Amino acid sequence: MKRKLIIILSIVFILFMAALFCFYLIKGDSSRWQVALGGIFVSALPLCLLFLKNNPFNIPTILGYYVFVFCTTYLGSIANFYLDHKWWDTTLHFYKGVFIGSVAITLYKSFIPQQVRKNVSRWIVFLFVVSLAAVASVLWEIYEFVGDLYFTHTMQLGGNKDTMIDLITGTAGGLLVGVYAVIRKEKV
Repeated sequence: MKRKLIIILSIVFILFMAALFCFYLIKGDSSRWQVALGGIFVSALPLCLLFLKNNPFNIPTILGYYVFVFCTTYLGSIANFYLDHKWWDTTLHFYKGVFIGSVAITLYKSFIPQQVRKNVSRWIVFLFVVSLAAVASVLWEIYEFVGDLYFTHTMQLGGNKDTMIDLITGTAGGLLVGVYAVIRKEKV
C-alpha cells in the first residue's frame, strides 16, 4: 500500500509540477518556472524510499510530506501565498518543525532496537527530536539564502527578522513534538 501511494503521489506531483514548469517557461515567468522545476525534484524524492528494504515512514508521514511540498511550492511560491498572506511562511515553518520532529521519532524507532529503547533517557529522545527539527530549520534557511543569492530573490524578503522568526517557529514545532516524546516515551 505504501509503495503504491508513493508512486501515485510522486507521479501526480511530478506531472503537475512539469505542467506548471512548461506553462511558466513558455510564459517567460522565470521565478515560477524555477520553483516548478524544483517542485519536480522534491516530488520525486520519496521515490528513493522504494529502494529501501523496509520503509520506516507510515502513510500519514508520506502524505504530510506532500502536503508540505504542495503548500510551499505551489501555494506559497507559485500562487503567491507567501506574499499575499504574511502568516503563511511562519505557519509552514512551524509545520515543518512538527513534521521533522515526527520524522525524528520514526527514525529513532527504526534505528534503536525495542529492547534498547527502554533504557534510553527520555531527555536523549527529546534532544534528538528538537535537534533534528532545529537542523532542518537551519538547512532550510541556508536553502532560502542560496536561492535568493542565485535565483529568485524573493525567499527572504524580511531579511534577518524573517530568518530568525523562521528558525524560532521551526524549532518551536520540534519542541512541541519533543515534549510529546518525553511525555509518551514508552509509546514512542
